[in-house]
Amino acid sequence: MRPGIFAAFVVLGLVALPFMDAGGGAFAVTSGLVTGAAIPLIDSVMQNRRWLKLVWFSLVYRRQSIRLSISYLYRIKIDGLYLLTQGKRFNTYIPVGGVYKYAESARQHLDHLGILTDDLVPVDESSKNDLRIRVPGKNLVAFFRWFESGESRETSPWREFWEELVDEGLVSAHAFPWIFERKVRRHVTPIRYSKIAQSREIFVADIYELDATTEQAKELERLRNGANPSILWVDANQIRRRGVVPGKKQEYEIGEPAEWVL
Repeated sequence: MRPGIFAAFVVLGLVALPFMDAGGGAFAVTSGLVTGAAIPLIDSVMQNRRWLKLVWFSLVYRRQSIRLSISYLYRIKIDGLYLLTQGKRFNTYIPVGGVYKYAESARQHLDHLGILTDDLVPVDESSKNDLRIRVPGKNLVAFFRWFESGESRETSPWREFWEELVDEGLVSAHAFPWIFERKVRRHVTPIRYSKIAQSREIFVADIYELDATTEQAKELERLRNGANPSILWVDANQIRRRGVVPGKKQEYEIGEPAEWVL
């Protein structure tokens, strides 16, 4: 509501100023009001620019379906090396993490928005209720408002950490009964057309950095010094090259999401 009021002051003031005497008191008062309203208006626009993008996309692509994949990824780093694990569905190495899930209690609301489960990944017990979905363009803003509320959806990145590292026996449950993590940022890819999905798509990933205890750091060092084909410890340059080493046969492929945690 307030940005709308500030915008109205700015527009009305700019319309009125050309008809006023530049040396008069009314001109000074009006220009002062315009300046005073413009500052919070600009600040509000800057703070909410991502919402403005969504509003724009919802208008431009209102009659199209947008594929969304919304996930969380861990930045786990020791001595300049990043931990990557082999994906279960695709033969690439990516950071620990996965797609957020929504609760059954959200299904009615998502159905109301016309949201469909993405059909590129078979739905099974592992992928059920994943936020890998297709959203009508006109409802992009409504969907992200629901997502930002955190209502009836997964909000902690703990599940995938446990499943990929502890449950797989890569690190011990004794060392990792719980973890601390720091949210680094949210990575959002530009909207793009996917030939595979035959639609436009947006990838959203919340990036977390593991804040390991002394015992947990030792456990990760043990993991790094071991030999396990399901994990990689690589530096930033290897990630940017996607596992390609000039002059050598490529031994493994690193997925795009690995770059998002750098």
